[in-house]
Amino acid sequence: MVTNDENLIQLKHKILEETARLAWNDELDEDGKEKLILKLSPGPLAKYRCCVYKDRELIKRRIRMAEGKNPDPNDTSKNIVRVLGPACEECPISAYTVTDNCRKCMGQPCQSSCKFGAIDMGAHRSHIDATKCKECGKCAEACPYNAIVHLVRPCKKACPVGAITYDEYGICVIDDSKCIQCGLCIHSCPFGAPASKSYLVDIIRDIKAGKEVYAMVAPATEGQYGPDITMGSIRQAVKELGFKDLVEVGLGADMTAAFESEEWSEALKEGRKMTTSCCSAFINMLKVHFPEQYKNNMSTVVSPMCAVSRYLKAMHPGCVTVFLGPCVAKKSEAADVEGVPKNADYVMTYGEFSALLRSKDVELKPCTDPYQEASIFGKRFATSGGVANAVIECMKERGEDTSGIRLLKAAGGPECKKALTMLKFGRLQEDFVEGMICPGGCVGGPSRKVTAAEIMKDREKLLKKADDRKVLKNLENYPMDKFSMFRDDIIRDTRKQPVDGTQKPAGQGSTE
Repeated sequence: MVTNDENLIQLKHKILEETARLAWNDELDEDGKEKLILKLSPGPLAKYRCCVYKDRELIKRRIRMAEGKNPDPNDTSKNIVRVLGPACEECPISAYTVTDNCRKCMGQPCQSSCKFGAIDMGAHRSHIDATKCKECGKCAEACPYNAIVHLVRPCKKACPVGAITYDEYGICVIDDSKCIQCGLCIHSCPFGAPASKSYLVDIIRDIKAGKEVYAMVAPATEGQYGPDITMGSIRQAVKELGFKDLVEVGLGADMTAAFESEEWSEALKEGRKMTTSCCSAFINMLKVHFPEQYKNNMSTVVSPMCAVSRYLKAMHPGCVTVFLGPCVAKKSEAADVEGVPKNADYVMTYGEFSALLRSKDVELKPCTDPYQEASIFGKRFATSGGVANAVIECMKERGEDTSGIRLLKAAGGPECKKALTMLKFGRLQEDFVEGMICPGGCVGGPSRKVTAAEIMKDREKLLKKADDRKVLKNLENYPMDKFSMFRDDIIRDTRKQPVDGTQKPAGQGSTE
């Protein structure tokens, strides 16, 4: 996958891998960290930056992030996405700049169009004073040679909510009051300045402490590692790492779809519009930028990640749950222990998982384990439209007429923002909004392994091998009365029982 930080990814993952090795070996102390810094940047010449000292400072800060800390010890922000200040450099500060196409027109249309006195006529071409420019764009519109261009920093361009600003030195600053922690800025930066905190060290410590640590693997995972790496393959690998077992979060998607479908049915009767509850970045967008809609229109059902975590914690009290997926925003969801109790304890991205595998010399291999716990509808939660299709499938399985449902599938930050704005001002025509901040859904997440097109190709090969179990029938194998499916963590007895009203004992839906 080609990204703006392609040449930096190897370094980022190497730091994660080596930090994890130190943690496995109980050597992650100050002496061990210092040795690692010198190992990665031995000098005397710099490998990545202008000097060896800057290289070492950034490696030091990345090690802090690998430990789940802010890169700057003085930074007290709880935001998952942070900026490594020394890495942010050489981006143009001016949003509008004059190129060599400028002919220094005698008519001076650019200067005449500027209402803020920001344009001066230099010796050979016009010049824009960044301190006076208000970025109105009038000069660019007026230039007959298209000599004035609008330069938007890649991090700012990627942010769907305008949370990226700059300090007086031009260093990127994330506005925590606006940020939805989607992580889209991370791979957009060619200098690797934005990054997310990692919890590999905490996961390793819990495994080494003998705790029951369960891996919960996102529906987007199938296809990420090629057509031969199945859920069974990943299950085998995590056990080699020391995890107790693995549960596919597609099972949680079945759970979420079943309960959310009942909310949809009630909302239809009441004439109330609703939004889905699975994409953490979309929920953050609602919570931060559309608080009234968050309160009145969002589903109260938990995400699939939380559903599986609560299921595991109900069946195995004291266990530790670790989500694996392509999403950075899931880290913020897991960190919200007060807002959504008993959620995942930790979240790992695919890049972090790969580093963890290498730190223990474990490889993903094809295997014959036919492991499956989710329906095909739960597995397809990861693509745009998958959530809505699963919810509607549950309504159909209950015998409800879904032909009149009007659905808006919003995929990508701008589409989600537009949909919620329409909802806010009462102009939304559809009954339900399925919101996913990443284009194409979770498979297009910021930590995907390859391009979305490559993933989808291999993914379809794997999904064709899944059986055709129904969503509600699948849930009869699980103790849905033992844990809450709602954000307030209250087990409600007003919910309908799956299919025939019966509840079967705890069990796993594996095909083993």
